[in-house]
Amino acid sequence: MIQNDALQAFFDRKSVRSFLDKAVPQEIKELIIDAGIAAPSAGNQQLYTIIVLEEQALKEKLALLCDNQPFIATAPFVLVLLADCRRWLDCYHYAGLDPRRPGLGDMLLACEDAVIAAQNMVMAAHFLGLGSCYIGDILENQEEVAALLHLDSWVVPATMLVFGYPTQQAAERNKPKRPPREYLVRKNYYSALSEPELRRLFNDLSPGRDFNQYMTAFCKRKYLSDFAQEMNRSVLCFSAPFTKDQERTE
Repeated sequence: MIQNDALQAFFDRKSVRSFLDKAVPQEIKELIIDAGIAAPSAGNQQLYTIIVLEEQALKEKLALLCDNQPFIATAPFVLVLLADCRRWLDCYHYAGLDPRRPGLGDMLLACEDAVIAAQNMVMAAHFLGLGSCYIGDILENQEEVAALLHLDSWVVPATMLVFGYPTQQAAERNKPKRPPREYLVRKNYYSALSEPELRRLFNDLSPGRDFNQYMTAFCKRKYLSDFAQEMNRSVLCFSAPFTKDQERTE
Protein backbone atom coordinates (compact mmCIF):
# COMPACT_ATOMS: atom_id res chain seq x y z
CA MET A 1 0.00 0.00 0.00
CA ILE A 2 1.30 3.43 -0.94
CA GLN A 3 1.75 5.58 2.16
CA ASN A 4 1.20 8.83 0.32
CA ASP A 5 -2.22 10.22 -0.63
CA ALA A 6 -0.90 12.19 -3.59
CA LEU A 7 0.83 9.18 -5.12
CA GLN A 8 -2.13 6.91 -4.38
CA ALA A 9 -4.34 9.24 -6.42
CA PHE A 10 -2.49 8.23 -9.60
CA PHE A 11 -3.42 4.62 -8.97
CA ASP A 12 -7.02 5.37 -7.97
CA ARG A 13 -8.01 7.78 -10.75
CA LYS A 14 -10.18 6.15 -13.44
CA SER A 15 -12.31 7.27 -16.34
CA VAL A 16 -15.83 8.44 -15.45
CA ARG A 17 -18.64 8.61 -17.99
CA SER A 18 -21.64 9.09 -15.73
CA PHE A 19 -22.10 12.37 -13.87
CA LEU A 20 -24.49 13.85 -11.35
CA ASP A 21 -26.71 16.70 -12.46
CA LYS A 22 -24.54 19.10 -10.50
CA ALA A 23 -22.75 22.16 -11.81
CA VAL A 24 -18.99 22.54 -11.41
CA PRO A 25 -18.26 25.87 -9.67
CA GLN A 26 -16.44 28.43 -11.78
CA GLU A 27 -13.51 28.61 -9.36
CA ILE A 28 -13.03 24.85 -9.67
CA LYS A 29 -13.09 25.07 -13.47
CA GLU A 30 -10.47 27.80 -13.41
CA LEU A 31 -8.29 25.85 -10.99
CA ILE A 32 -8.39 22.79 -13.27
CA ILE A 33 -7.45 24.91 -16.29
CA ASP A 34 -4.65 26.63 -14.36
CA ALA A 35 -3.30 23.22 -13.34
CA GLY A 36 -3.09 22.35 -17.03
CA ILE A 37 -1.32 25.57 -17.89
CA ALA A 38 1.23 24.81 -15.14
CA ALA A 39 2.24 21.59 -16.92
CA PRO A 40 5.65 21.13 -18.59
CA SER A 41 5.80 22.56 -22.10
CA ALA A 42 8.33 22.43 -24.93
CA GLY A 43 10.45 25.56 -24.59
CA ASN A 44 7.73 27.02 -22.35
CA GLN A 45 5.76 27.72 -25.53
CA GLN A 46 2.40 26.26 -24.45
CA LEU A 47 1.73 24.98 -27.95
CA TYR A 48 -1.98 24.51 -27.31
CA THR A 49 -5.25 26.34 -26.98
CA ILE A 50 -7.96 25.25 -24.55
CA ILE A 51 -11.56 25.63 -25.66
CA VAL A 52 -14.17 25.71 -22.90
CA LEU A 53 -17.42 24.41 -24.34
CA GLU A 54 -20.27 26.37 -22.75
CA GLU A 55 -22.88 26.18 -25.52
CA GLN A 56 -25.05 23.09 -25.10
CA ALA A 57 -25.59 22.88 -28.85
CA LEU A 58 -21.84 22.55 -29.40
CA LYS A 59 -21.57 19.77 -26.83
CA GLU A 60 -24.46 17.92 -28.45
CA LYS A 61 -22.95 18.20 -31.93
CA LEU A 62 -19.57 16.99 -30.72
CA ALA A 63 -21.21 14.11 -28.84
CA LEU A 64 -22.54 12.93 -32.20
CA LEU A 65 -19.32 13.57 -34.10
CA CYS A 66 -17.26 11.78 -31.45
CA ASP A 67 -18.69 8.34 -32.22
CA ASN A 68 -22.13 9.20 -30.84
CA GLN A 69 -21.38 9.27 -27.10
CA PRO A 70 -24.31 11.00 -25.32
CA PHE A 71 -22.49 11.42 -21.99
CA ILE A 72 -20.35 14.12 -23.61
CA ALA A 73 -23.43 16.31 -24.00
CA THR A 74 -24.49 15.79 -20.38
CA ALA A 75 -21.08 16.44 -18.80
CA PRO A 76 -21.19 19.75 -16.90
CA PHE A 77 -17.65 20.79 -17.88
CA VAL A 78 -16.12 20.02 -21.26
CA LEU A 79 -12.76 21.11 -22.70
CA VAL A 80 -11.18 20.61 -26.10
CA LEU A 81 -7.39 20.87 -26.17
CA LEU A 82 -5.99 21.95 -29.50
CA ALA A 83 -2.44 21.52 -30.72
CA ASP A 84 -1.81 25.12 -31.76
CA CYS A 85 1.01 25.92 -34.18
CA ARG A 86 -0.63 29.21 -35.17
CA ARG A 87 0.20 31.43 -32.18
CA TRP A 88 4.00 31.36 -32.51
CA LEU A 89 3.83 31.40 -36.31
CA ASP A 90 1.85 34.64 -36.14
CA CYS A 91 4.39 36.10 -33.71
CA TYR A 92 7.19 35.35 -36.16
CA HIS A 93 5.27 37.09 -38.94
CA TYR A 94 4.49 40.11 -36.75
CA ALA A 95 8.21 40.36 -35.94
CA GLY A 96 8.92 40.71 -39.67
CA LEU A 97 10.35 37.21 -40.09
CA ASP A 98 9.88 34.81 -42.97
CA PRO A 99 9.34 31.51 -41.12
CA ARG A 100 9.11 28.06 -42.63
CA ARG A 101 5.84 26.20 -42.85
CA PRO A 102 5.09 24.18 -39.67
CA GLY A 103 5.98 20.52 -40.13
CA LEU A 104 4.71 17.25 -38.78
CA GLY A 105 7.26 17.42 -35.96
CA ASP A 106 5.83 20.78 -34.90
CA MET A 107 2.33 19.32 -34.88
CA LEU A 108 3.37 16.29 -32.82
CA LEU A 109 5.27 18.48 -30.36
CA ALA A 110 2.16 20.64 -29.95
CA CYS A 111 0.09 17.48 -29.40
CA GLU A 112 2.53 16.45 -26.67
CA ASP A 113 2.16 19.85 -25.00
CA ALA A 114 -1.62 19.60 -25.12
CA VAL A 115 -1.83 16.07 -23.74
CA ILE A 116 0.64 16.80 -20.93
CA ALA A 117 -1.56 19.75 -19.94
CA ALA A 118 -4.62 17.50 -20.18
CA GLN A 119 -3.14 14.97 -17.78
CA ASN A 120 -2.48 17.71 -15.25
CA MET A 121 -6.14 18.69 -15.57
CA VAL A 122 -7.58 15.22 -15.01
CA MET A 123 -5.40 14.71 -11.95
CA ALA A 124 -6.34 18.12 -10.56
CA ALA A 125 -9.99 17.19 -11.09
CA HIS A 126 -9.46 13.91 -9.23
CA PHE A 127 -7.92 15.71 -6.27
CA LEU A 128 -10.94 18.03 -6.25
CA GLY A 129 -13.47 15.21 -6.20
CA LEU A 130 -14.44 15.30 -9.87
CA GLY A 131 -14.44 12.49 -12.38
CA SER A 132 -13.09 12.89 -15.89
CA CYS A 133 -12.70 11.07 -19.17
CA TYR A 134 -10.50 11.52 -22.22
CA ILE A 135 -12.36 11.62 -25.54
CA GLY A 136 -9.96 10.52 -28.27
CA ASP A 137 -12.79 10.51 -30.81
CA ILE A 138 -12.35 14.27 -31.21
CA LEU A 139 -9.86 13.16 -33.89
CA GLU A 140 -12.74 11.94 -36.08
CA ASN A 141 -14.80 13.85 -38.64
CA GLN A 142 -12.13 16.42 -39.44
CA GLU A 143 -14.24 18.57 -41.71
CA GLU A 144 -17.14 18.95 -39.29
CA VAL A 145 -14.97 19.41 -36.19
CA ALA A 146 -12.77 22.00 -37.88
CA ALA A 147 -15.81 23.95 -39.08
CA LEU A 148 -17.59 23.69 -35.74
CA LEU A 149 -14.61 24.96 -33.72
CA HIS A 150 -13.39 27.42 -36.39
CA LEU A 151 -9.98 25.74 -36.71
CA ASP A 152 -7.44 26.75 -39.33
CA SER A 153 -4.69 24.75 -41.00
CA TRP A 154 -2.18 25.07 -38.16
CA VAL A 155 -4.53 24.15 -35.31
CA VAL A 156 -5.71 20.57 -34.77
CA PRO A 157 -7.57 18.76 -31.97
CA ALA A 158 -5.35 16.79 -29.60
CA THR A 159 -7.95 15.54 -27.12
CA MET A 160 -11.24 16.35 -25.44
CA LEU A 161 -11.90 16.15 -21.69
CA VAL A 162 -15.21 15.85 -19.89
CA PHE A 163 -15.56 16.51 -16.16
CA GLY A 164 -18.25 16.24 -13.53
CA TYR A 165 -19.15 14.84 -10.16
CA PRO A 166 -19.42 11.06 -10.58
CA THR A 167 -22.56 9.11 -9.85
CA GLN A 168 -22.30 6.57 -7.04
CA GLN A 169 -22.14 3.73 -9.54
CA ALA A 170 -19.33 5.44 -11.46
CA ALA A 171 -17.42 6.21 -8.28
CA GLU A 172 -17.67 2.59 -7.09
CA ARG A 173 -16.77 1.00 -10.41
CA ASN A 174 -13.49 -0.86 -10.28
CA LYS A 175 -10.61 0.55 -12.26
CA PRO A 176 -9.56 -1.80 -15.09
CA LYS A 177 -6.47 -3.81 -14.27
CA ARG A 178 -3.22 -2.55 -15.78
CA PRO A 179 -0.47 -4.79 -17.19
CA PRO A 180 2.41 -5.72 -14.87
CA ARG A 181 5.49 -3.61 -15.55
CA GLU A 182 7.44 -6.60 -16.91
CA TYR A 183 5.38 -6.39 -20.11
CA LEU A 184 5.77 -2.64 -20.58
CA VAL A 185 9.28 -1.82 -19.39
CA ARG A 186 12.55 -2.55 -21.21
CA LYS A 187 16.11 -1.64 -20.21
CA ASN A 188 18.14 0.36 -22.70
CA TYR A 189 16.68 -1.15 -25.88
CA TYR A 190 13.31 -2.03 -27.34
CA SER A 191 12.26 -5.62 -27.91
CA ALA A 192 8.85 -6.88 -28.98
CA LEU A 193 6.99 -9.33 -26.78
CA SER A 194 6.99 -12.92 -27.98
CA GLU A 195 3.77 -14.83 -28.56
CA PRO A 196 4.07 -16.75 -25.25
CA GLU A 197 4.66 -13.44 -23.42
CA LEU A 198 1.65 -11.84 -25.08
CA ARG A 199 -0.54 -14.80 -24.20
CA ARG A 200 0.67 -14.67 -20.57
CA LEU A 201 -0.02 -10.94 -20.49
CA PHE A 202 -3.57 -11.47 -21.68
CA ASN A 203 -4.09 -14.28 -19.17
CA ASP A 204 -2.83 -12.02 -16.37
CA LEU A 205 -5.41 -9.39 -17.32
CA SER A 206 -8.30 -11.71 -18.26
CA PRO A 207 -7.81 -15.10 -16.64
CA GLY A 208 -9.94 -17.89 -18.02
CA ARG A 209 -10.83 -16.18 -21.30
CA ASP A 210 -9.85 -17.60 -24.67
CA PHE A 211 -7.06 -15.51 -26.23
CA ASN A 212 -7.98 -16.15 -29.87
CA GLN A 213 -11.69 -15.54 -29.43
CA TYR A 214 -11.15 -12.35 -27.46
CA MET A 215 -8.60 -10.95 -29.92
CA THR A 216 -10.87 -11.72 -32.86
CA ALA A 217 -13.79 -9.90 -31.26
CA PHE A 218 -11.67 -6.99 -29.98
CA CYS A 219 -9.95 -6.50 -33.33
CA LYS A 220 -13.32 -6.31 -35.06
CA ARG A 221 -14.85 -4.02 -32.44
CA LYS A 222 -11.90 -1.61 -32.12
CA TYR A 223 -9.02 -1.94 -34.58
CA LEU A 224 -11.10 -2.64 -37.69
CA SER A 225 -14.08 -0.55 -36.62
CA ASP A 226 -15.61 2.21 -38.69
CA PHE A 227 -14.62 4.81 -36.09
CA ALA A 228 -10.97 3.70 -36.14
CA GLN A 229 -10.85 3.97 -39.91
CA GLU A 230 -12.56 7.35 -39.79
CA MET A 231 -10.06 8.53 -37.18
CA ASN A 232 -7.15 7.59 -39.42
CA ARG A 233 -8.76 9.35 -42.38
CA SER A 234 -9.37 12.50 -40.35
CA VAL A 235 -5.87 12.59 -38.90
CA LEU A 236 -4.48 12.43 -42.42
CA CYS A 237 -6.62 15.44 -43.29
CA PHE A 238 -5.59 17.34 -40.17
CA SER A 239 -1.91 16.62 -40.78
CA ALA A 240 -1.88 17.29 -44.54
CA PRO A 241 -0.75 20.95 -44.26
CA PHE A 242 2.09 19.89 -41.96
CA THR A 243 3.46 17.24 -44.33
CA LYS A 244 4.09 19.54 -47.30
CA ASP A 245 7.58 20.66 -48.23
CA GLN A 246 9.02 23.11 -45.72
CA GLU A 247 8.51 26.17 -47.87
CA ARG A 248 8.00 29.62 -46.41
CA THR A 249 4.54 30.54 -45.20
CA GLU A 250 2.52 33.25 -46.83
